[in-house]
Amino acid sequence: MEAHHIRIPVSGTPAGAASARRQIAEEIRDWGAALGHELLYAAELVASELITNAVRHAHHGPITAGADLDARALRIAVIDASSQIPEVSLPEADEEDGRGLFLVAALADRHGFDPLPSGKRCWAEFEFGTPLPVSATRPRQQRS
Repeated sequence: MEAHHIRIPVSGTPAGAASARRQIAEEIRDWGAALGHELLYAAELVASELITNAVRHAHHGPITAGADLDARALRIAVIDASSQIPEVSLPEADEEDGRGLFLVAALADRHGFDPLPSGKRCWAEFEFGTPLPVSATRPRQQRS
């Protein structure tokens, strides 16, 4: 099976985050409908939360968002220059934000972070019960 990868730079602005979320979601959808509607929706939401958290909390340095698909799993990852460790928590009911990593934890099969020499990688993974067949992920069509 052909593996799929995407890496994109994310500007540290709300508009940059929105653009990156759209690009990642479009790319994942282009990789194949065999992933299923529910998995695609969950992956888009997780990518959105991870990208948004990086833009909101990593106030300096580059941000990169990416996704990888192989026969076993879909992995979403965001790298930023902040060494601040993210924590999953559920805020009080009247708070307007702070639920992003709680949603990631609820939707993904596995999630976590990896410290890097100049920041961290936050990631989430969606595992497939059985490996996807070769035909399940079609090669990306060249866009003009």
